[in-house]
Amino acid sequence: MRMLEPAAIRPPFGRYAHGVEVPAGWRMVMTSGQLGLGADDVAPVSVRGQARLCFANCAAILAEAGMGPRDVIRINAFVTDRSHFAGYMAARDEWLAGVERLPASTLVIVSGFTRPEFLVEVEVTAAAP
Repeated sequence: MRMLEPAAIRPPFGRYAHGVEVPAGWRMVMTSGQLGLGADDVAPVSVRGQARLCFANCAAILAEAGMGPRDVIRINAFVTDRSHFAGYMAARDEWLAGVERLPASTLVIVSGFTRPEFLVEVEVTAAAP
């Protein structure tokens, strides 16, 4: 895989790539949106805690296919308020620590999720040979 970082456009705002090229013939995995909810059906109060669970859930799904954060090519995330940006970004950057080829990434502010305590949702796309 290769990060796409055109010199003609502004560099990314954080630790992500503007685009990622995937070689022909690679396997792809797409997760459903994962909420910040543990197996105990409890959501932490903080957006950072919820985002950590979102990424842990994504990691568990990727592991089923023999993949991990290093194989992620795109992250789509949704938060319920601009004030959640920093907590989400901190959790995302923790999850990507040590990953050299960064994924493309998008963060969108939404009006809410299925339960009022949910503050963040994350979905990832990954590719591997």
